[in-house]
Amino acid sequence: MAGIVESDPIPLLTPYKMGKFNLSHRVVLAPLTRNRSYGNVPQPHAILYYSQRAAGSNGGLLITEATGISDTAQGYPDTPGIWTKEHVEAWKPIVDAVHAKGATFFCQIWHVGRVSDTVFQPNGQAPISPTDKPLTPQLRSNGIDVAEFTPPRRLRIDEIPNLVNDFRLAARNAIEAGFDGVEIHGANGYILEQFMKDQVNDRTDEYGGSLENRCRIVLEVVEAVANEIGADRTGIRLSPFSEYAECVDSNPRELGLYMANALNKYGILYCHVVEPRMKTVNERIECSHSLVPMRKAFKGTFLAAGGYDRNDGINAIAENRTDLVVYGRLFLANPDLPKRFALNAPLNKYNRATFYTSDPVIGYTDYPFLE
Repeated sequence: MAGIVESDPIPLLTPYKMGKFNLSHRVVLAPLTRNRSYGNVPQPHAILYYSQRAAGSNGGLLITEATGISDTAQGYPDTPGIWTKEHVEAWKPIVDAVHAKGATFFCQIWHVGRVSDTVFQPNGQAPISPTDKPLTPQLRSNGIDVAEFTPPRRLRIDEIPNLVNDFRLAARNAIEAGFDGVEIHGANGYILEQFMKDQVNDRTDEYGGSLENRCRIVLEVVEAVANEIGADRTGIRLSPFSEYAECVDSNPRELGLYMANALNKYGILYCHVVEPRMKTVNERIECSHSLVPMRKAFKGTFLAAGGYDRNDGINAIAENRTDLVVYGRLFLANPDLPKRFALNAPLNKYNRATFYTSDPVIGYTDYPFLE
């Protein structure tokens, strides 16, 4: 590694104090949808899945798969919820198992907005969104099937406080289930990002038009959640540069910087940002946009995600471009990823075909540990 002597501690594996949470390294488990929560209820097989990665993390931070805040939040089969007492009780043994392995555990709370279909909605109603613009059919992640989406219903302005309150109640439920905190999902083309991005949000009221208006609901959610469970337990995920689910902004750099600055008012624990698609050139990450301005603007802990490998993560920490690095597919396939990084050991290859199946074992809990 350029600039790093082999005897030096690996920057990615040095301890980090995130507010009141003492993390033993900077490697974070990304929120990863797995479609194995039958009927939106977390299942006992998730105890093994998360506790494997907690054991392998050995004192790090884990973030759950995206977890629905209400019966209108769903857009995929068998994703977990946190809006009922049954959900809370089902999460408790999973959280306990993670804590027993010494990891910090945050619950990512989401609402998909227009990325849905009547089949996932109560009474077959239309999905809700800031807009009534439909999403065009999208190729699924398996590269074969095509997902169809029902045209959404535009939220009335008097309904927006209810959506904010659903996030608040979901956060309260997450703490009741034992989670250390929550991550508000404001990324990847889902409802909060649908409000933020000007190519989707076509509203003319106080939740549309200007950048401030488009971001208003997101900051209302942040304030509500922080007031409910504490800013020191609240994080958020953003992806200003991404174009997931046709969620595009004409000035993503301005959007990202505005949000990074605006979040400081609430003193939340962390901001987790998805890099644009990136490539590594001569061991340096080359991005069409840089997260550094957001990193410099935000006063709390900064998390970066986006296809990092071991060397990318080491460089990002060594160059102070982020505090923590979030790993998805590599952590999915390597439950002991931090240990493998420490030893520079070979990695298991992930099997994309088993990412989103219902099997409680295959492609879920059967990836081998080093030993």
